[in-house]
Amino acid sequence: MATQRDYYEILSLERTASGDEVKRAYRRMAMKFHPDRNPNDKEAEGKFKEASQAYEVLSDPDTRQRYDRHGHAGLRGASMHDFSRMQAGDIFSMFEDIFGNMGGGGRRAPGGGGGQRGYDLETEVEITFEEVFKGVEKDIEFTRQDHCPTCSGSGAKPGTSPKPCSTCGGQGRVAVGGGFFRMVQACPHCRGQGTVVQEKCPDCKGAGRKPKKRVLQVRIPAGIQDGQAIRIPAEGEPGAHGGIRGDLHVVVRVAEHEFFLREDDHLVLRLPISFTQATLGAALTVPTLESSQEIELKPGTQHGEMIHLKGKGFPNLRSGRRGDMVVVCMIDIPRKLTREQSRLLREYAKTEDVAVNPESKGFWDRIKETLK
Repeated sequence: MATQRDYYEILSLERTASGDEVKRAYRRMAMKFHPDRNPNDKEAEGKFKEASQAYEVLSDPDTRQRYDRHGHAGLRGASMHDFSRMQAGDIFSMFEDIFGNMGGGGRRAPGGGGGQRGYDLETEVEITFEEVFKGVEKDIEFTRQDHCPTCSGSGAKPGTSPKPCSTCGGQGRVAVGGGFFRMVQACPHCRGQGTVVQEKCPDCKGAGRKPKKRVLQVRIPAGIQDGQAIRIPAEGEPGAHGGIRGDLHVVVRVAEHEFFLREDDHLVLRLPISFTQATLGAALTVPTLESSQEIELKPGTQHGEMIHLKGKGFPNLRSGRRGDMVVVCMIDIPRKLTREQSRLLREYAKTEDVAVNPESKGFWDRIKETLK
């Protein structure tokens, strides 16, 4: 018996992945390996089926729990029992629901029409800490498969039109199996389209789609976190048979800052201070994302001590409430001292009654010793 691959491995997920992470992982694989995008590619078709099976199990809390506990063996009896209670239409709708949640190309348009919803797309944009703080508008450039201008998306040579598929009678679906257990699946002849192009468009070779660049201006709200996505409705790929477009998901990446770190909505600054400032105290000016801020170091400030500046952090994405800015005091020990600095520190060390290294001799003193 062939060994079955782990479902989490198939979707490149940790076992602690959330439901949303499962959906995103499946969407990426579905868009990459769907047969419509990889015609006559058996390897891609196999990976698509494998990913769909993994998603079907991991997206349902009950089946995922059984799988986590018992692996593939825990699904065998339950899955056959569940399938035996389904009608053919239910099985097909289950496949459509996967695309419905993920924006895939097999989802039927609302209202029960024949059109299929287009694929969702995903792109990334990088912004700075300052842009997170204030919010920003960005021009997003991406490429999507769009209707071929020559054939208006039909895939047929101008002057001709697709013909109804003789295998499925134009339905796009066929029933397989018999008796109690029957399943409806996409027609293998027309690949679920319901029509067949006999004379292909010379421009798109019958695909009905051509890659097209597009630029959009997207508003990125203040406070957004790294890895969060903004959904732009109807900016994905067009659907088949007049179906609605999919969506565009813009994943935001926040670039690292030269001075600051981010912790949720809080802004963190690691501030180097001298040991004399830490010991005696000092009034300092520190940068913020807005301008600058005066802070007071108390005498005896310790390494790693934190100073909180209320409301100087990032705005929360939902509430708009500002986080804090946290200044972490990092005592900077000098690597080199002048003679006067060294003398004064040695005098101070005597008052502490602590042992320190003896004063190193100067260059000429060492030369004189070698000449004796």
